[in-house]
Amino acid sequence: MRIAILGAMVEEIEPILIGLDPALSPQSSLNEIVANTKHIRVQTIANNRYFQAHYKGHEVIVAYSKIGKVYASLSASVLIEHFKADLLLFSGVAGAINEQLHIGDLVVATKLCQHDLDITAFGHPYGYVPEGKVYVESSEHLRLLAKEVAKQKGLKLYEGVIATGDQFIADPKKKEWIKNTFKADALEMEGAAVAVVCDAYDVPFFILRSISDAADMDASFDFDEFLKSSSKISADFIIAMLDKIIQ
Repeated sequence: MRIAILGAMVEEIEPILIGLDPALSPQSSLNEIVANTKHIRVQTIANNRYFQAHYKGHEVIVAYSKIGKVYASLSASVLIEHFKADLLLFSGVAGAINEQLHIGDLVVATKLCQHDLDITAFGHPYGYVPEGKVYVESSEHLRLLAKEVAKQKGLKLYEGVIATGDQFIADPKKKEWIKNTFKADALEMEGAAVAVVCDAYDVPFFILRSISDAADMDASFDFDEFLKSSSKISADFIIAMLDKIIQ
């Protein structure tokens, strides 16, 4: 089985790569990983690096797409077309628009939509284009495996609708509009693009997000520090997902 793991930023995949090669230092940066690993091969395609490893007899391909829907679509397509991935796991951070979600909570997408896709002038609903659909559903089987992992780890795992757009949304009114229009729980910038690609290729996918900002956040919040700690938690969860998938 070939399993793809995708993040948007370098920080989100560094701990995943370390998890795939125990010989690496837990504090290794991406450049140090590339320089020191003996078990991970690097291939550059379309100006992006893809990291190939073998984990318990299965091929795992890891990449970070860079931020935004276009880059995420490109990377997901390469993982499926070039590397022939059988399924795709995505890990990263998101902002909460559901008041029940707080900083550090883990959210699995049940379905995803594009909040910035708008051809309503032609009579279509927000998030829809002809021959497309507003929502793309993630793999129910992978979500069930995630619930088993969360139970084993004693973690609370939320499920919800994730809305994607090529904008960092800071305006409270815009957040409320997205929440009400799409019944969304969280916001980010890649997930729905990955979902559309995987759905088109009939490849099962799973989107895991850790909440990075929420209504209850305070002035002492340090995003860069959170990104590092959250990425380690997410990476640990993704590695446990790998174990569940291949057992």
